[in-house]
Amino acid sequence: MAEYRINDLAQASGVSVRNIRVYQDRGLLPPPTIRGRTGWYSDEHLVRLNLISRMLERGYTFATISELLHAAHHGMRVEQIFRGAPKSGRFRNFKRAATITITELRKTLNASDRSIALSQKLGLLAKDGAHYAIRNPELLEGAETLVKAGIDIDMLLDRWVRVQDDLEDVARSFVSIITDKYFDEKLPDLGEEQVSKMAELIQTVRPMAHEIVESTFRTAFDKQISAAIGEASTYFDASTPEDAGADDADVGTGIDGVDAGRQDVGDDTDDVRTVGDRSD
Repeated sequence: MAEYRINDLAQASGVSVRNIRVYQDRGLLPPPTIRGRTGWYSDEHLVRLNLISRMLERGYTFATISELLHAAHHGMRVEQIFRGAPKSGRFRNFKRAATITITELRKTLNASDRSIALSQKLGLLAKDGAHYAIRNPELLEGAETLVKAGIDIDMLLDRWVRVQDDLEDVARSFVSIITDKYFDEKLPDLGEEQVSKMAELIQTVRPMAHEIVESTFRTAFDKQISAAIGEASTYFDASTPEDAGADDADVGTGIDGVDAGRQDVGDDTDDVRTVGDRSD
């Protein structure tokens, strides 16, 4: 795979260095891989730049391009883009500047050197000079909410790493649906039509796999929430005073006493009637 410095990428794509940086700031173009003090871009960046240029020529806005690229990356359908109203938030406002200082990270997220490094590895942040580029403002905002509630940011990031590893296996299993059928010693002999069909099948699998994973996770998450609520109820049950039964017994005794009293009254009435009988 070819690699480019930013000047080389600009020449290959016909996009100015300034606009490449603007696209990165807008979240349209992933940041380069940093090795030493040099940022290296790949063919993926070149393809993305060409796509952005064509969409801009057709009159799409940056916001629309961003949503469409996000949808394509996650295998979403058009109707899923418009599902739910857009939200506003403090970190979403950073999307225009696309950077945050290390001081802000430590203040809002209690971020340590480890959590900042892990955030870069996971693609949440990208080093940009003395600042950090925000790759996903929505996730960063959600992380801040959890941290304010007392959740350790490292715990959240460690869960993310586990999910990433698990989803690597899931993605591999879905891709293998196609590769197991077509990838063998006959692969070099496939005609152009068969190669196109294989590529089309892979593109068919992607949104299907995304929908399966999303719906399965939604069901599993709801199930775990219900289980957590059930577990919480056991703590409330355990907090019931043990002497509640004794209090009930006392109340029962009081009722028996009233009944006994009523019986005594009945006996007195019988005595009065007896006197009456004597009077007759």
